[in-house]
Amino acid sequence: MPIRQLPGHLINQIAAGEVVERPASVVKELLENSLDAGARAISVDLMAGGQKLIRIRDDGSGIPKEEISLALSRHATSKISSLEDLESVVSLGFRGEALPSIASVSRMTLVSRNGPNAWQVEADNGRLSEPVPAAHPIGTTVEVHDLFYNTPARKKFLRTERTEYTHIDKWIRRLALARPDVAFSVTHNRRATLNLKAANDDASRLQRVAKLCGDAFASQVLTISREVESIAVSGWIGLPTFNRSQADMQFWFVNGRSISDKTLAHAVRHAYRDVLFHGRYPAYILHLSMDPALVDANAHPAKHEVRFRDSRTVHGFITQAVDLALRDTKPGGQGVSPVPSTAFFTRDMRQSPMALPTSGAIRPAVAEAMSGYQTLTNMPMTEQALPSGETAPPLGFAIAQLAGVYVLAENSHGLVVIDMHAAHERIVYEKLKASFDIKELIRQPLLVPISLSVSDAEATIAEDSAEYFQQLGMTVDRSGPSTLVVREIPALLKQSDAEALVRDVLADFQESGTSSRVEHVSHDILSTMACHHSIRANRIMTIPEMNALLREMEATEHADQCNHGRPTWTNISMAELDRLFMRGQ
Repeated sequence: MPIRQLPGHLINQIAAGEVVERPASVVKELLENSLDAGARAISVDLMAGGQKLIRIRDDGSGIPKEEISLALSRHATSKISSLEDLESVVSLGFRGEALPSIASVSRMTLVSRNGPNAWQVEADNGRLSEPVPAAHPIGTTVEVHDLFYNTPARKKFLRTERTEYTHIDKWIRRLALARPDVAFSVTHNRRATLNLKAANDDASRLQRVAKLCGDAFASQVLTISREVESIAVSGWIGLPTFNRSQADMQFWFVNGRSISDKTLAHAVRHAYRDVLFHGRYPAYILHLSMDPALVDANAHPAKHEVRFRDSRTVHGFITQAVDLALRDTKPGGQGVSPVPSTAFFTRDMRQSPMALPTSGAIRPAVAEAMSGYQTLTNMPMTEQALPSGETAPPLGFAIAQLAGVYVLAENSHGLVVIDMHAAHERIVYEKLKASFDIKELIRQPLLVPISLSVSDAEATIAEDSAEYFQQLGMTVDRSGPSTLVVREIPALLKQSDAEALVRDVLADFQESGTSSRVEHVSHDILSTMACHHSIRANRIMTIPEMNALLREMEATEHADQCNHGRPTWTNISMAELDRLFMRGQ
Protein backbone atom coordinates (compact mmCIF):
# COMPACT_ATOMS: atom_id res chain seq x y z
CA MET A 1 0.00 0.00 0.00
CA PRO A 2 1.47 3.39 -0.98
CA ILE A 3 2.26 6.07 1.57
CA ARG A 4 -0.46 8.69 1.70
CA GLN A 5 -1.70 11.54 3.86
CA LEU A 6 -4.44 10.54 6.29
CA PRO A 7 -7.70 12.50 6.11
CA GLY A 8 -8.15 15.09 8.85
CA HIS A 9 -11.19 13.38 10.36
CA LEU A 10 -9.33 10.08 10.69
CA ILE A 11 -6.40 11.91 12.29
CA ASN A 12 -8.80 13.35 14.88
CA GLN A 13 -10.28 9.92 15.61
CA ILE A 14 -6.81 8.45 16.10
CA ALA A 15 -5.94 11.33 18.43
CA ALA A 16 -9.20 10.70 20.27
CA GLY A 17 -7.88 7.25 21.14
CA GLU A 18 -5.26 8.93 23.33
CA VAL A 19 -7.44 11.66 24.80
CA VAL A 20 -10.92 10.11 24.97
CA GLU A 21 -10.85 6.71 26.64
CA ARG A 22 -14.39 6.83 28.04
CA PRO A 23 -17.06 9.39 29.06
CA ALA A 24 -15.01 10.34 32.12
CA SER A 25 -12.21 11.50 29.81
CA VAL A 26 -14.63 13.86 28.03
CA VAL A 27 -15.86 15.29 31.33
CA LYS A 28 -12.31 15.81 32.57
CA GLU A 29 -11.17 17.63 29.41
CA LEU A 30 -14.26 19.86 29.24
CA LEU A 31 -14.10 20.72 32.94
CA GLU A 32 -10.44 21.65 32.62
CA ASN A 33 -11.32 23.95 29.70
CA SER A 34 -13.96 25.61 31.88
CA LEU A 35 -11.48 26.12 34.72
CA ASP A 36 -8.90 27.54 32.30
CA ALA A 37 -11.58 29.99 31.13
CA GLY A 38 -11.88 31.35 34.67
CA ALA A 39 -15.22 29.75 35.53
CA ARG A 40 -16.53 30.26 39.05
CA ALA A 41 -19.59 28.01 38.69
CA ILE A 42 -19.87 24.85 36.58
CA SER A 43 -22.85 22.58 36.04
CA VAL A 44 -22.63 19.03 34.67
CA ASP A 45 -25.63 17.13 33.28
CA LEU A 46 -25.29 13.46 32.35
CA MET A 47 -27.49 10.82 30.80
CA ALA A 48 -26.76 7.08 30.81
CA GLY A 49 -23.38 7.44 32.49
CA GLY A 50 -22.34 10.05 29.93
CA GLN A 51 -22.84 7.72 26.97
CA LYS A 52 -26.00 9.48 25.76
CA LEU A 53 -25.33 13.02 26.95
CA ILE A 54 -22.63 15.09 28.59
CA ARG A 55 -23.56 18.75 29.03
CA ILE A 56 -21.15 21.13 30.75
CA ARG A 57 -22.02 24.78 31.30
CA ASP A 58 -19.71 27.39 32.82
CA ASP A 59 -19.65 31.12 33.51
CA GLY A 60 -16.13 31.58 32.22
CA SER A 61 -14.84 34.12 29.72
CA GLY A 62 -16.44 32.47 26.69
CA ILE A 63 -15.21 32.32 23.08
CA PRO A 64 -15.58 35.17 20.57
CA LYS A 65 -17.41 34.51 17.27
CA GLU A 66 -14.28 34.64 15.13
CA GLU A 67 -12.61 31.91 17.23
CA ILE A 68 -15.50 29.55 17.93
CA SER A 69 -14.95 27.43 14.80
CA LEU A 70 -11.21 27.50 15.29
CA ALA A 71 -11.70 26.03 18.77
CA LEU A 72 -12.81 22.78 17.13
CA SER A 73 -9.70 22.60 14.92
CA ARG A 74 -6.71 20.44 15.82
CA HIS A 75 -3.86 22.05 17.72
CA ALA A 76 -5.69 25.36 18.04
CA THR A 77 -5.18 26.86 21.49
CA SER A 78 -4.94 30.20 23.25
CA LYS A 79 -2.72 28.85 25.99
CA ILE A 80 0.70 28.53 24.37
CA SER A 81 2.37 30.12 21.36
CA SER A 82 6.00 29.02 21.66
CA LEU A 83 8.26 26.32 23.08
CA GLU A 84 9.04 28.64 25.97
CA ASP A 85 5.33 28.77 26.82
CA LEU A 86 5.13 24.97 26.74
CA GLU A 87 8.06 24.64 29.14
CA SER A 88 6.34 26.85 31.71
CA VAL A 89 2.67 26.09 31.06
CA VAL A 90 0.30 26.81 33.94
CA SER A 91 -3.05 26.04 32.29
CA LEU A 92 -4.70 22.62 32.61
CA GLY A 93 -5.15 22.24 28.86
CA PHE A 94 -2.69 23.43 26.22
CA ARG A 95 -2.42 21.02 23.28
CA GLY A 96 -5.65 22.01 21.51
CA GLU A 97 -6.62 18.36 20.94
CA ALA A 98 -9.54 17.86 23.33
CA LEU A 99 -12.45 19.56 21.52
CA PRO A 100 -11.69 18.28 17.98
CA SER A 101 -10.97 14.78 19.31
CA ILE A 102 -14.26 14.68 21.23
CA ALA A 103 -16.14 16.12 18.24
CA SER A 104 -14.77 13.40 15.96
CA VAL A 105 -16.36 10.59 18.00
CA SER A 106 -19.67 12.21 18.97
CA ARG A 107 -22.33 14.71 18.00
CA MET A 108 -21.25 17.97 19.59
CA THR A 109 -22.90 21.35 20.10
CA LEU A 110 -20.87 24.29 21.39
CA VAL A 111 -22.53 27.55 22.44
CA SER A 112 -20.46 30.42 23.82
CA ARG A 113 -20.75 34.10 24.60
CA ASN A 114 -17.78 36.40 25.00
CA GLY A 115 -19.46 39.74 24.31
CA PRO A 116 -22.91 41.09 23.55
CA ASN A 117 -23.98 38.04 21.51
CA ALA A 118 -23.72 34.27 21.81
CA TRP A 119 -22.81 31.94 18.92
CA GLN A 120 -23.37 28.25 18.31
CA VAL A 121 -21.58 25.66 16.18
CA GLU A 122 -22.32 21.97 15.69
CA ALA A 123 -20.01 19.10 14.77
CA ASP A 124 -21.12 15.69 13.52
CA ASN A 125 -18.73 13.02 12.29
CA GLY A 126 -16.11 15.60 11.41
CA ARG A 127 -18.47 18.06 9.70
CA LEU A 128 -18.54 21.51 11.27
CA SER A 129 -21.42 23.96 10.84
CA GLU A 130 -21.09 27.72 10.46
CA PRO A 131 -21.60 29.80 13.63
CA VAL A 132 -25.17 30.93 14.16
CA PRO A 133 -26.61 33.32 16.78
CA ALA A 134 -27.88 31.76 19.99
CA ALA A 135 -29.24 32.73 23.40
CA HIS A 136 -26.70 32.18 26.18
CA PRO A 137 -25.23 34.11 29.14
CA ILE A 138 -21.52 34.92 29.37
CA GLY A 139 -19.68 31.60 29.36
CA THR A 140 -19.79 28.36 27.42
CA THR A 141 -21.96 25.25 27.14
CA VAL A 142 -20.72 22.08 25.45
CA GLU A 143 -23.11 19.23 24.71
CA VAL A 144 -21.74 15.82 23.70
CA HIS A 145 -24.35 13.38 22.41
CA ASP A 146 -23.99 9.66 21.58
CA LEU A 147 -20.31 9.22 22.40
CA PHE A 148 -18.55 6.72 20.06
CA TYR A 149 -21.67 6.34 17.90
CA ASN A 150 -19.46 6.35 14.78
CA THR A 151 -16.71 4.14 16.25
CA PRO A 152 -18.55 0.97 17.34
CA ALA A 153 -15.31 -0.85 18.10
CA ARG A 154 -14.63 1.73 20.81
CA LYS A 155 -18.20 1.80 22.05
CA LYS A 156 -18.32 -1.92 22.80
CA PHE A 157 -15.54 -1.49 25.35
CA LEU A 158 -17.66 0.84 27.48
CA ARG A 159 -18.90 -0.65 30.75
CA THR A 160 -22.26 -0.43 32.44
CA GLU A 161 -23.95 2.91 32.99
CA ARG A 162 -23.17 2.70 36.70
CA THR A 163 -19.48 1.98 36.12
CA GLU A 164 -19.05 4.81 33.64
CA TYR A 165 -20.80 7.24 35.98
CA THR A 166 -18.50 6.14 38.83
CA HIS A 167 -15.46 7.08 36.73
CA ILE A 168 -17.01 10.45 35.91
CA ASP A 169 -17.85 11.09 39.56
CA LYS A 170 -14.25 10.34 40.52
CA TRP A 171 -12.89 13.00 38.17
CA ILE A 172 -15.45 15.61 39.15
CA ARG A 173 -14.57 15.10 42.80
CA ARG A 174 -10.87 15.35 42.05
CA LEU A 175 -11.32 18.64 40.22
CA ALA A 176 -13.64 19.91 42.96
CA LEU A 177 -10.86 19.21 45.47
CA ALA A 178 -8.33 20.93 43.22
CA ARG A 179 -10.47 24.06 42.90
CA PRO A 180 -12.49 24.66 46.08
CA ASP A 181 -13.13 28.24 44.94
CA VAL A 182 -15.38 26.99 42.12
CA ALA A 183 -19.00 25.87 42.61
CA PHE A 184 -19.96 22.51 41.06
CA SER A 185 -23.40 20.99 40.47
CA VAL A 186 -24.02 17.57 38.89
CA THR A 187 -27.13 15.74 37.72
CA HIS A 188 -27.34 12.19 36.38
CA ASN A 189 -30.44 11.05 34.56
CA ARG A 190 -32.09 14.31 35.74
CA ARG A 191 -31.38 13.54 39.39
CA ALA A 192 -29.13 15.86 41.42
CA THR A 193 -26.09 13.95 42.67
CA LEU A 194 -23.69 16.68 43.80
CA ASN A 195 -24.03 20.32 44.77
CA LEU A 196 -20.96 22.16 46.03
CA LYS A 197 -20.85 25.84 46.85
CA ALA A 198 -17.65 27.80 46.32
CA ALA A 199 -15.33 27.58 49.33
CA ASN A 200 -13.11 30.60 49.97
CA ASP A 201 -11.90 30.13 53.55
CA ASP A 202 -10.29 27.33 55.55
CA ALA A 203 -13.50 26.29 57.29
CA SER A 204 -15.56 26.02 54.10
CA ARG A 205 -12.72 24.25 52.30
CA LEU A 206 -12.64 21.64 55.03
CA GLN A 207 -16.42 21.33 54.73
CA ARG A 208 -15.95 20.55 51.03
CA VAL A 209 -13.37 17.92 51.95
CA ALA A 210 -15.90 16.38 54.35
CA LYS A 211 -18.56 16.30 51.64
CA LEU A 212 -16.26 14.75 49.05
CA CYS A 213 -14.17 12.42 51.22
CA GLY A 214 -16.40 11.84 54.24
CA ASP A 215 -16.76 13.28 57.72
CA ALA A 216 -14.50 10.58 59.18
CA PHE A 217 -11.54 11.78 57.11
CA ALA A 218 -12.23 15.49 57.62
CA SER A 219 -12.40 15.02 61.40
CA GLN A 220 -9.06 13.19 61.49
CA VAL A 221 -6.75 15.36 59.42
CA LEU A 222 -3.68 17.44 60.03
CA THR A 223 -3.31 20.68 58.11
CA ILE A 224 0.00 20.98 56.28
CA SER A 225 1.56 24.11 54.82
CA ARG A 226 5.24 24.49 54.02
CA GLU A 227 7.18 26.59 51.53
CA VAL A 228 10.87 26.66 50.65
CA GLU A 229 12.16 28.90 47.88
CA SER A 230 10.27 27.98 44.68
CA ILE A 231 8.31 25.00 45.99
CA ALA A 232 5.36 24.80 48.39
CA VAL A 233 2.99 22.12 49.64
CA SER A 234 -0.34 22.53 51.39
CA GLY A 235 -3.45 20.53 52.16
CA TRP A 236 -4.54 17.83 54.57
CA ILE A 237 -3.03 14.53 55.64
CA GLY A 238 -4.95 11.90 57.57
CA LEU A 239 -3.93 10.97 61.07
CA PRO A 240 -2.14 7.61 61.16
CA THR A 241 -5.19 6.15 62.91
CA PHE A 242 -7.23 7.00 59.79
CA ASN A 243 -5.73 4.62 57.26
CA ARG A 244 -6.99 2.61 54.32
CA SER A 245 -6.63 -0.94 52.99
CA GLN A 246 -5.72 0.51 49.59
CA ALA A 247 -4.43 3.76 48.12
CA ASP A 248 -7.90 4.99 47.19
CA MET A 249 -7.91 8.27 49.10
CA GLN A 250 -4.67 9.84 47.94
CA PHE A 251 -4.99 13.04 45.91
CA TRP A 252 -2.08 14.96 44.42
CA PHE A 253 -2.45 18.29 42.63
CA VAL A 254 0.61 19.83 41.00
CA ASN A 255 0.08 23.48 40.05
CA GLY A 256 -3.65 22.76 40.13
CA ARG A 257 -3.44 19.63 37.94
CA SER A 258 -4.71 16.31 39.32
CA ILE A 259 -1.97 13.76 38.71
CA SER A 260 -0.58 10.40 39.78
CA ASP A 261 3.15 10.30 40.45
CA LYS A 262 5.35 7.59 41.94
CA THR A 263 7.86 10.06 43.36
CA LEU A 264 5.22 11.99 45.29
CA ALA A 265 3.43 8.85 46.48
CA HIS A 266 6.71 7.31 47.65
CA ALA A 267 7.68 10.50 49.50
CA VAL A 268 4.46 10.48 51.54
CA ARG A 269 4.66 6.73 52.17
CA HIS A 270 8.20 7.21 53.48
CA ALA A 271 7.03 9.94 55.88
CA TYR A 272 4.38 7.56 57.30
CA ARG A 273 6.83 4.64 57.57
CA ASP A 274 6.90 4.56 61.40
CA VAL A 275 3.25 5.16 62.16
CA LEU A 276 1.19 2.81 59.96
CA PHE A 277 0.42 -0.88 60.15
CA HIS A 278 2.15 -2.93 57.47
CA GLY A 279 -0.04 -3.08 54.36
CA ARG A 280 -2.11 -0.02 55.28
CA TYR A 281 -2.16 3.22 53.28
CA PRO A 282 -2.38 6.87 54.38
CA ALA A 283 -5.09 9.24 53.15
CA TYR A 284 -4.27 12.76 52.02
CA ILE A 285 -5.17 15.72 49.80
CA LEU A 286 -2.02 17.63 48.89
CA HIS A 287 -1.35 20.58 46.59
CA LEU A 288 2.18 21.07 45.29
CA SER A 289 3.02 24.49 43.85
CA MET A 290 6.31 25.11 42.13
CA ASP A 291 7.97 27.00 39.31
CA PRO A 292 6.29 25.62 36.13
CA ALA A 293 9.71 25.54 34.46
CA LEU A 294 10.74 22.83 36.96
CA VAL A 295 7.93 20.43 36.05
CA ASP A 296 7.03 18.95 32.67
CA ALA A 297 3.23 18.80 32.27
CA ASN A 298 3.57 17.33 28.76
CA ALA A 299 4.71 13.89 29.92
CA HIS A 300 1.43 12.00 29.31
CA PRO A 301 -1.10 12.14 26.43
CA ALA A 302 -3.99 12.61 28.84
CA LYS A 303 -1.89 14.78 31.21
CA HIS A 304 -2.33 12.32 34.10
CA GLU A 305 1.37 12.43 34.93
CA VAL A 306 4.13 15.00 35.19
CA ARG A 307 7.90 14.81 35.15
CA PHE A 308 10.05 16.74 37.61
CA ARG A 309 13.36 18.28 36.60
CA ASP A 310 14.81 17.39 40.02
CA SER A 311 12.74 14.55 41.48
CA ARG A 312 15.19 13.95 44.33
CA THR A 313 14.75 17.47 45.68
CA VAL A 314 10.95 17.23 45.37
CA HIS A 315 10.95 13.85 47.13
CA GLY A 316 13.03 15.17 50.02
CA PHE A 317 10.91 18.31 50.39
CA ILE A 318 7.62 16.38 50.51
CA THR A 319 8.95 13.76 52.94
CA GLN A 320 10.24 16.42 55.29
CA ALA A 321 7.03 18.48 55.15
CA VAL A 322 4.78 15.49 55.90
CA ASP A 323 7.15 14.14 58.54
CA LEU A 324 7.19 17.49 60.36
CA ALA A 325 3.39 17.49 60.48
CA LEU A 326 3.25 13.90 61.72
CA ARG A 327 5.72 14.56 64.51
CA ASP A 328 2.99 16.43 66.34
CA THR A 329 0.81 13.32 66.50
CA LYS A 330 1.38 13.17 70.23
CA PRO A 331 -0.89 13.88 73.19
CA GLY A 332 -1.83 17.53 72.99
CA GLY A 333 -0.27 18.02 69.57
CA GLN A 334 1.69 21.08 68.59
CA GLY A 335 2.86 23.47 71.27
CA VAL A 336 2.58 21.07 74.18
CA SER A 337 4.80 21.89 77.14
CA PRO A 338 4.72 18.68 79.20
CA VAL A 339 5.25 18.75 82.95
CA PRO A 340 8.92 17.72 83.31
CA SER A 341 9.70 14.43 84.97
CA THR A 342 12.83 13.76 86.99
CA ALA A 343 12.97 10.04 86.33
CA PHE A 344 11.43 7.13 84.53
CA PHE A 345 11.05 3.40 85.05
CA THR A 346 13.29 0.88 86.68
CA ARG A 347 14.28 -1.58 84.06
CA ASP A 348 15.59 -5.07 84.71
CA MET A 349 17.30 -5.88 81.42
CA ARG A 350 17.36 -9.57 82.36
CA GLN A 351 13.60 -9.66 81.74
CA SER A 352 14.13 -8.82 78.09
CA PRO A 353 14.41 -11.64 75.57
CA MET A 354 16.91 -9.54 73.65
CA ALA A 355 20.20 -8.59 75.23
CA LEU A 356 21.92 -5.29 74.58
CA PRO A 357 23.55 -5.38 71.12
CA THR A 358 27.28 -5.80 70.99
CA SER A 359 27.89 -3.81 67.82
CA GLY A 360 30.14 -0.87 68.50
CA ALA A 361 28.13 1.17 66.02
CA ILE A 362 24.95 1.09 68.07
CA ARG A 363 25.96 0.32 71.66
CA PRO A 364 26.39 4.06 72.51
CA ALA A 365 22.98 4.84 71.01
CA VAL A 366 21.24 2.09 72.94
CA ALA A 367 23.04 2.92 76.16
CA GLU A 368 22.10 6.58 75.87
CA ALA A 369 18.48 5.79 75.07
CA MET A 370 18.12 3.33 77.92
CA SER A 371 20.15 5.15 80.55
CA GLY A 372 17.16 7.10 81.81
CA TYR A 373 15.28 3.91 82.67
CA GLN A 374 17.73 2.29 85.05
CA THR A 375 16.78 4.15 88.24
CA LEU A 376 13.62 5.54 89.75
CA THR A 377 13.34 8.70 91.81
CA ASN A 378 10.27 10.46 93.10
CA MET A 379 8.41 12.78 90.76
CA PRO A 380 7.52 16.29 91.87
CA MET A 381 3.86 15.44 91.06
CA THR A 382 2.78 12.14 92.56
CA GLU A 383 -0.60 11.02 93.81
CA GLN A 384 -2.40 14.32 93.66
CA ALA A 385 -5.89 15.29 92.64
CA LEU A 386 -6.54 16.79 89.23
CA PRO A 387 -6.08 20.55 89.44
CA SER A 388 -9.12 22.74 88.90
CA GLY A 389 -9.64 24.50 85.35
CA GLU A 390 -8.09 23.48 81.14
CA THR A 391 -4.33 23.65 83.38
CA ALA A 392 -3.75 19.82 83.56
CA PRO A 393 -1.34 18.29 80.99
CA PRO A 394 -3.00 16.55 78.02
CA LEU A 395 -2.84 13.05 79.54
CA GLY A 396 -3.66 14.28 83.01
CA PHE A 397 -2.47 12.26 86.02
CA ALA A 398 -2.40 8.54 86.65
CA ILE A 399 -4.96 7.00 88.98
CA ALA A 400 -4.52 3.24 88.51
CA GLN A 401 -3.20 0.32 86.47
CA LEU A 402 -5.59 -2.15 84.82
CA ALA A 403 -4.76 -5.86 84.31
CA GLY A 404 -1.05 -5.09 84.19
CA VAL A 405 -1.55 -3.73 80.64
CA TYR A 406 -3.25 -0.34 80.74
CA VAL A 407 -2.61 2.84 82.69
CA LEU A 408 -5.72 4.76 83.69
CA ALA A 409 -5.47 8.52 84.08
CA GLU A 410 -7.77 11.47 84.56
CA ASN A 411 -7.45 14.62 82.49
CA SER A 412 -9.66 17.68 82.09
CA HIS A 413 -11.89 15.88 79.58
CA GLY A 414 -12.45 12.60 81.39
CA LEU A 415 -10.80 9.18 81.45
CA VAL A 416 -7.55 8.40 79.60
CA VAL A 417 -6.54 4.80 78.86
CA ILE A 418 -2.92 4.17 77.87
CA ASP A 419 -1.37 0.98 76.47
CA MET A 420 1.82 1.09 78.53
CA HIS A 421 3.90 -1.23 76.32
CA ALA A 422 2.93 0.50 73.06
CA ALA A 423 3.58 3.92 74.58
CA HIS A 424 6.94 2.98 76.05
CA GLU A 425 7.95 1.29 72.79
CA ARG A 426 7.43 4.53 70.89
CA ILE A 427 9.38 6.51 73.50
CA VAL A 428 12.36 4.14 73.36
CA TYR A 429 12.28 3.99 69.56
CA GLU A 430 12.32 7.77 69.15
CA LYS A 431 15.22 8.06 71.58
CA LEU A 432 17.15 5.41 69.65
CA LYS A 433 16.56 7.23 66.37
CA ALA A 434 17.58 10.55 67.87
CA SER A 435 20.80 9.04 69.20
CA PHE A 436 21.57 7.21 65.98
CA ASP A 437 21.85 9.66 63.11
CA ILE A 438 21.47 7.74 59.87
CA LYS A 439 23.79 10.17 58.08
CA GLU A 440 26.63 9.39 60.43
CA LEU A 441 26.62 5.63 60.02
CA ILE A 442 29.79 3.79 60.97
CA ARG A 443 30.94 1.80 57.95
CA GLN A 444 31.96 -1.85 58.15
CA PRO A 445 34.62 -2.80 55.55
CA LEU A 446 33.92 -6.21 54.05
CA LEU A 447 36.74 -8.74 54.43
CA VAL A 448 35.91 -10.00 50.96
CA PRO A 449 34.33 -7.36 48.67
CA ILE A 450 31.15 -8.53 46.98
CA SER A 451 30.96 -8.44 43.18
CA LEU A 452 27.56 -8.37 41.53
CA SER A 453 26.37 -8.27 37.94
CA VAL A 454 23.87 -5.57 37.01
CA SER A 455 22.55 -3.99 33.84
CA ASP A 456 24.56 -1.28 32.14
CA ALA A 457 21.91 1.25 33.17
CA GLU A 458 22.11 0.19 36.84
CA ALA A 459 25.90 0.35 36.76
CA THR A 460 25.72 3.90 35.39
CA ILE A 461 23.23 4.88 38.10
CA ALA A 462 25.55 3.46 40.77
CA GLU A 463 28.53 5.31 39.34
CA ASP A 464 26.62 8.60 39.15
CA SER A 465 25.31 8.08 42.69
CA ALA A 466 28.61 7.15 44.36
CA GLU A 467 28.44 10.14 46.69
CA TYR A 468 24.87 9.29 47.69
CA PHE A 469 25.91 5.71 48.46
CA GLN A 470 28.58 7.16 50.75
CA GLN A 471 25.92 9.12 52.61
CA LEU A 472 24.09 5.83 53.12
CA GLY A 473 27.21 4.32 54.67
CA MET A 474 28.08 2.22 51.62
CA THR A 475 31.03 2.14 49.26
CA VAL A 476 30.03 0.79 45.86
CA ASP A 477 32.43 0.99 42.91
CA ARG A 478 31.92 0.23 39.23
CA SER A 479 34.51 -2.26 38.07
CA GLY A 480 33.18 -2.91 34.57
CA PRO A 481 30.40 -2.06 32.13
CA SER A 482 27.92 -4.18 34.10
CA THR A 483 29.74 -5.05 37.31
CA LEU A 484 29.67 -3.42 40.74
CA VAL A 485 31.87 -4.10 43.76
CA VAL A 486 30.53 -3.54 47.29
CA ARG A 487 33.39 -2.71 49.66
CA GLU A 488 31.69 -1.20 52.73
CA ILE A 489 28.25 -1.32 54.33
CA PRO A 490 26.82 0.24 57.53
CA ALA A 491 28.06 -1.61 60.61
CA LEU A 492 24.48 -1.80 61.90
CA LEU A 493 23.60 -3.89 58.84
CA LYS A 494 26.59 -6.18 58.83
CA GLN A 495 24.32 -9.22 59.16
CA SER A 496 22.19 -8.10 56.21
CA ASP A 497 22.38 -9.35 52.64
CA ALA A 498 24.65 -6.68 51.13
CA GLU A 499 23.94 -7.70 47.53
CA ALA A 500 20.17 -7.57 48.01
CA LEU A 501 20.51 -4.22 49.77
CA VAL A 502 22.45 -2.66 46.87
CA ARG A 503 19.98 -4.03 44.30
CA ASP A 504 17.06 -2.62 46.28
CA VAL A 505 18.73 0.79 46.51
CA LEU A 506 19.33 0.78 42.74
CA ALA A 507 15.68 -0.13 42.14
CA ASP A 508 14.63 2.82 44.31
CA PHE A 509 16.92 5.14 42.36
CA GLN A 510 15.37 4.02 39.08
CA GLU A 511 11.81 4.45 40.37
CA SER A 512 11.98 7.69 42.33
CA GLY A 513 15.47 9.13 41.97
CA THR A 514 16.27 8.53 45.64
CA SER A 515 16.38 5.73 48.20
CA SER A 516 15.56 5.37 51.86
CA ARG A 517 16.29 1.65 51.88
CA VAL A 518 19.22 1.79 54.32
CA GLU A 519 17.25 4.03 56.65
CA HIS A 520 14.29 1.64 56.51
CA VAL A 521 16.38 -1.40 57.33
CA SER A 522 18.21 0.44 60.11
CA HIS A 523 14.97 1.70 61.61
CA ASP A 524 13.49 -1.80 61.45
CA ILE A 525 16.37 -3.00 63.61
CA LEU A 526 15.97 -0.09 66.03
CA SER A 527 12.23 -0.74 66.17
CA THR A 528 12.83 -4.37 67.11
CA MET A 529 15.26 -3.28 69.79
CA ALA A 530 12.73 -0.79 71.15
CA CYS A 531 10.03 -3.47 71.26
CA HIS A 532 12.23 -5.88 73.19
CA HIS A 533 13.48 -3.23 75.59
CA SER A 534 10.08 -1.79 76.53
CA ILE A 535 8.03 -2.59 79.61
CA ARG A 536 5.96 -5.76 79.29
CA ALA A 537 2.47 -6.75 80.28
CA ASN A 538 2.00 -7.56 83.98
CA ARG A 539 4.82 -5.19 84.96
CA ILE A 540 3.43 -3.58 88.12
CA MET A 541 3.98 0.18 88.05
CA THR A 542 3.74 2.76 90.80
CA ILE A 543 1.80 6.00 90.45
CA PRO A 544 5.02 8.03 90.01
CA GLU A 545 6.15 5.62 87.26
CA MET A 546 2.82 5.95 85.49
CA ASN A 547 2.95 9.74 85.66
CA ALA A 548 6.50 9.66 84.33
CA LEU A 549 5.28 7.63 81.35
CA LEU A 550 2.53 10.17 80.64
CA ARG A 551 4.95 13.11 80.71
CA GLU A 552 7.38 11.30 78.39
CA MET A 553 4.55 10.55 75.96
CA GLU A 554 3.61 14.23 75.84
CA ALA A 555 7.19 15.12 74.96
CA THR A 556 7.73 12.36 72.36
CA GLU A 557 7.09 12.76 68.64
CA HIS A 558 4.61 10.30 67.05
CA ALA A 559 3.54 9.21 70.54
CA ASP A 560 -0.08 8.71 69.47
CA GLN A 561 1.01 5.46 67.77
CA CYS A 562 3.51 2.74 68.54
CA ASN A 563 6.18 1.75 65.99
CA HIS A 564 3.73 -0.66 64.34
CA GLY A 565 0.92 1.85 63.90
CA ARG A 566 -1.24 0.82 66.87
CA PRO A 567 -2.79 3.62 68.94
CA THR A 568 -1.10 4.16 72.29
CA TRP A 569 -3.94 5.91 74.12
CA THR A 570 -7.56 6.95 73.95
CA ASN A 571 -9.73 9.47 75.77
CA ILE A 572 -13.26 8.76 77.01
CA SER A 573 -15.00 12.04 77.70
CA MET A 574 -17.24 12.72 80.68
CA ALA A 575 -20.15 13.15 78.26
CA GLU A 576 -19.55 9.63 76.91
CA LEU A 577 -19.35 8.22 80.41
CA ASP A 578 -22.56 10.03 81.37
CA ARG A 579 -24.33 8.49 78.37
CA LEU A 580 -23.12 5.02 79.32
CA PHE A 581 -24.65 5.40 82.78
CA MET A 582 -27.68 7.36 81.54
CA ARG A 583 -26.87 10.30 83.79
CA GLY A 584 -29.09 13.33 83.23
CA GLN A 585 -31.71 11.34 81.32
